Amino acid sequence: MAPDRSEGDVNLGARRQDWQAQHLDAATRSLLEQDAHWFLHQSLSTPCLNALAQAEGSWLTDLAGRRILDLHGNSLHQVGYGHPRVRAAIEHSLHELPFTPRRYTNRYAVELARRLCQAAPMAEAKLLLAPSGTVAIGMALKLARLVTGRFKTLSMWDAFHGASLDAISLSGEAVFRRGSGPLLPGAAQVPPCAPRHCVLGCAGQCALRCVDYIEYCLQREGDVAALVVETIRSTDVQVPPLAYYQRLRELCTRYGVLLIMDEIPIALGRTGHLFALERYGIEPDMLVLGKGLGGASMPLAALIAQRRFDVGQQHSLGHYTHEKSPVACAAALAVLDVIADEGLLQRSRDLGLRAVERLRRGCAELASVAEVRAAGLLIGVELADWQGRCGTDLAEAVLYRCLSVGLSFKIGQGRVLVLAPPLNIAEADLDWALDTLLQALHAECAQP
Repeated sequence: MAPDRSEGDVNLGARRQDWQAQHLDAATRSLLEQDAHWFLHQSLSTPCLNALAQAEGSWLTDLAGRRILDLHGNSLHQVGYGHPRVRAAIEHSLHELPFTPRRYTNRYAVELARRLCQAAPMAEAKLLLAPSGTVAIGMALKLARLVTGRFKTLSMWDAFHGASLDAISLSGEAVFRRGSGPLLPGAAQVPPCAPRHCVLGCAGQCALRCVDYIEYCLQREGDVAALVVETIRSTDVQVPPLAYYQRLRELCTRYGVLLIMDEIPIALGRTGHLFALERYGIEPDMLVLGKGLGGASMPLAALIAQRRFDVGQQHSLGHYTHEKSPVACAAALAVLDVIADEGLLQRSRDLGLRAVERLRRGCAELASVAEVRAAGLLIGVELADWQGRCGTDLAEAVLYRCLSVGLSFKIGQGRVLVLAPPLNIAEADLDWALDTLLQALHAECAQP
């Protein structure tokens, strides 16, 4: 895999330019040129592919009026765009209490804290709110140092925990780390649990050698503060076996290391559980969530920690201007209500199973499709090298075929097509998306 492809298709290259030449009108081109003029350019972001005019439910509408079914959504549209209850909650709070200055609290923030702490897979929990998942990861690192008196961390290669300097020190993706050193001292990476691509020799039949390696590192270091892990890696849908986290929990307890679970993109029903960690039956020391918490409208994240770690009275662990934003918290409360009242956890499991079965049947004769895997409505279709073409090229070709007819999704680790639809997507829309994807796969990847 090319190191710049870990988080998606890059905004360079001939295929993107060809797509734009075929599909963009003059007004869109003009806006994109202005965007490229005023924004600093960066991989995956600016220059942009297209320009949007509207987002509602599962659909985007571009400047030219074309509709796009969004199975990407930056992993934040669990309840879709502009859900009426989320919109109403935001409007009410904005009218009543648009901001809460420091020294004050508000009923929205307190109620959200109560509900998240009671729902978290911890016996007793407290939390801090933050304006993004990246800064919530930073708070977790600060709290881990304070609690343990140590500063070293272990995290995974190929992981993503955010784009700030402290977060990329934990992350293992070259597109963020390259050229940014020196990073945080004491931040070391270990091989992830990636059953198909185990670098320790047990691909295809997981023997948890990656956990053995983590134990080896903990023995040799002796003073690690925290192990930071994405419960399920959303960039390419890596779902560890049950024993993986049971052993990690036991190791962290034995060596006095805090287990910090990053669920920023996958909490709130994406995997069929409110928190993906629930499927593994263990308690983390800290849990970080974000993205969908703000209802695809407001930036909001949370660091949930064991209550016994409430030891930072004399320290400013977060202290962010918008940490108790009443508008964002009102949106989050509406998100929790929608997930519960619309039965979206069960719906995520049911639709996910149906989608995986449909994709596996449809791809059964395609040698270029290495695997279809999923957790709830987080679905990955991994492409292999085939007929002299690398999986990365195939994945990008499939993506642009789909974009041409109005279907958007993410590419992870260069060759995994990642589908993450809203949990309340209409079944007819999901069926159309699967049909469209299979047509594109057969067009690019079928045997001659």
